[in-house]
Amino acid sequence: ESESEAKVDGETASDSESRAESAPLPVSADDTPEVLNRALSNLSSRWKNWWVRGILTLAMIAFFFIIIYLGPMVLMIIVMCVQIKCFHEIITIGYNVYHSYDLPWFRTLSWYFLLCVNYFFYGETVTDYFFTLVQREEPLRILSKYHRFISFTLYLIGFCMFVLSLVKKHYRLQFYMFGWTHVTLLIVVTQSHLVIHNLFEGMIWFIVPISCVICNDIMAYMFGFFFGRTPLIKLSPKKTWEGFIGGFFATVVFGLLLSYVMSGYRCFVCPVEYNNDTNSFTVDCEPSDLFRLQEYNIPGVIQSVIGWKTVRMYPFQIHSIALSTFASLIGPFGGFFASGFKRAFKIKDFANTIPGHGGIMDRFDCQYLMATFVNVYIASFIRGPNPSKLIQQFLTLRPDQQLHIFNTLRSHLIDKGMLTSATEDE
Repeated sequence: ESESEAKVDGETASDSESRAESAPLPVSADDTPEVLNRALSNLSSRWKNWWVRGILTLAMIAFFFIIIYLGPMVLMIIVMCVQIKCFHEIITIGYNVYHSYDLPWFRTLSWYFLLCVNYFFYGETVTDYFFTLVQREEPLRILSKYHRFISFTLYLIGFCMFVLSLVKKHYRLQFYMFGWTHVTLLIVVTQSHLVIHNLFEGMIWFIVPISCVICNDIMAYMFGFFFGRTPLIKLSPKKTWEGFIGGFFATVVFGLLLSYVMSGYRCFVCPVEYNNDTNSFTVDCEPSDLFRLQEYNIPGVIQSVIGWKTVRMYPFQIHSIALSTFASLIGPFGGFFASGFKRAFKIKDFANTIPGHGGIMDRFDCQYLMATFVNVYIASFIRGPNPSKLIQQFLTLRPDQQLHIFNTLRSHLIDKGMLTSATEDE
């Protein structure tokens, strides 16, 4: 009965999938800028690709430095733009591969759900990091108070719209694409939200992890290009063990050097906070012990080799080893996952936005995995209670609640011996 019902329903997801599997691998058009084509016309395709990738990589690195110079607000806008472009690339693949042209409201609902999820996550961020501003403005205070209810209501509207859009001959395919949209939201929007959270902990927690992934990508390519002989994984035939190992050691060294340079600047190590007096972001603070030079004893085995007994370094550099190790050993699996995804749907790249590199998602497949690790790492090993946030919340309480907390805190400090009984009498 179920088989006959599926036939009556017409085209199903499996029908579209079989068409996708039989479709030939599309040949990507040469989207290299004409000026580069003319300049590199005498080179073989291998070396031409090397130069194209190299030149455009340097251009992207220069752009990365520019947006860092422009400050945290611009960085957050860029993260939002990257998120939207990655979502567009993945949704477009589903739209094209599964021939979803006739699905009612498919694209409209996909973008609506993107809007809902962003409203939820960024609303949470605004409430958390702009607490005093939210409490000062009445409309924002109301939106903050009922934020989760509003977010859930918006999602329910989209859910009901999806149910009302169901068409008998497309049931299975519509549910398939509904799941496609939600998995895309989970991968793209959630991870970009974590990137923003890392940025608020201090720009160094944003720049160092991203730079380590970029360094590993470049150095793995360089080592693989010149020394690569042994294939690493079938999902990505061009990846080699030589590139993988060379990229690891180069990334660890790079992470140590970059961390040493950045740990000396307050603008990089201080948390990004909102200043209510100037209505702007500030990155000025007294650096924590994590970013102060300390002396460490070198193990005896290493002492005999280098002749040093101690070394002065920032504690953050030790954490950078964990970050660069993850970026070089685990981060590439995000790229392998993306390669498997592209092979499953017989596409070469997510898009052709960047000549020689593919789409934006092709450049950020490892970054999203890295963002999650950094956020978990900070929560597990770095972050402690934030006194300024506690004070902000304390000031929003009723006077009787404030007095109760004050008396409780005073009694606690007296018991600890931090306040004297004379102070209590006063």
